[in-house]
Amino acid sequence: MSRRERLAEADAAISKADPVMKALVRSYGPCQIPLRKLPGGHFGALARSIVYQQLAGRAASAIHSRFAALFDDATPTPEAVVKMPDALLRSAGLSGSKAASIRDLAERVVDGRLRLDDIGRRKDEEVIERLIAVRGIGRWTAEMFLMFTLGRFDVWPIDDYGVRVGFARAHGMKELPKPKELGALGDIYRPWRTVAAWYCWRAVEDKGLVAT
Repeated sequence: MSRRERLAEADAAISKADPVMKALVRSYGPCQIPLRKLPGGHFGALARSIVYQQLAGRAASAIHSRFAALFDDATPTPEAVVKMPDALLRSAGLSGSKAASIRDLAERVVDGRLRLDDIGRRKDEEVIERLIAVRGIGRWTAEMFLMFTLGRFDVWPIDDYGVRVGFARAHGMKELPKPKELGALGDIYRPWRTVAAWYCWRAVEDKGLVAT
């Protein structure tokens, strides 16, 4: 089954599970969650995630472009980062903590503590456990990697503010659900919680949304 067919199956399943999701699917579907194919593969994707943390999109994009330009063919590799002086990493606009995080990521890949070559074959929680051992990578970053790089369909990022806001707006909730509460509320969307999260983000973007 193709990815497009699986996304169509997900749309149908979450619509059947929840009339609110059915309305969101009708308004914003079909689901089109992008898969990021970046230079440097999984390492490049994770380095990009670190660069983008807590920055506005335009600023993050500019810094990431300068970071990528440090490498041959703009393709970040862990081996090159390990050999790269801190001053050169910082010259791209990286903060000291982000430069240290990218270096830690690279060192773990090079010395074998973090294997990225087989990470696509690992279960979601095992992927998260591997990644959060890296300095500067928390559960949310690992979940975004699962969703947008590995293309996993059943990730429910309960700490994501946008998902919480979108879920609350769509369901007419007066207060945002706590992460633990949102976790339980999302169970009805299994095994398609990634798709449900995507529709929650769409609900945030629609300023004229009226809860059904």
